[in-house]
Amino acid sequence: MKKSAAQGQPIAYVAFLRGINVGGHKLVKMTEVVKAFEKAGFQKIKTLLASGNVLFEAAETDAPALTLKIEAQLKKTFGHDIGVILRSIGEIRKTVAADPFAGVEAGPDCKLYVTFLDQKSSGKFKTPYESPEKDFRVLSAVGREIFCVTWPTAGGRFGDFTRVVEKEFGKKITTRNWNTVMKILEF
Repeated sequence: MKKSAAQGQPIAYVAFLRGINVGGHKLVKMTEVVKAFEKAGFQKIKTLLASGNVLFEAAETDAPALTLKIEAQLKKTFGHDIGVILRSIGEIRKTVAADPFAGVEAGPDCKLYVTFLDQKSSGKFKTPYESPEKDFRVLSAVGREIFCVTWPTAGGRFGDFTRVVEKEFGKKITTRNWNTVMKILEF
């Protein structure tokens, strides 16, 4: 998706790094991620949490080309592929303003998640979708985002909606807790 920027004005982005620092796999230090983004020529780089949320500014407006540039730099730095899902901060603001979880209150027994897709949803997935175990519900699939609510099972673990989402939308996705998305706008 090509973004328009005022002449000479950088665009604020967030790069969601896929599959790092989860379960002891693809361990990367955020200080090294910042250095990789600096080497790629980006400015005002900040990371939020160790799950791979990188806020930065860039003059580039071609998001797919920018994504490839980031992925190439991360591979050069860390020696393995790290997928990136990119959004402008403006897109994140619109997602939050749409209030996708209206009427649902997060808490110890209810967690809210957004899954970011690489490509726009085909719209064939019927929502709302509730798991047979009733431990998660996919509320909606809008544009390039999927909105899910999870509840704990009898064993205390929260419902795992990722297998359903991956089956429908492919593996080039990444999921963040809604609280993390809200923190991105405060950062």
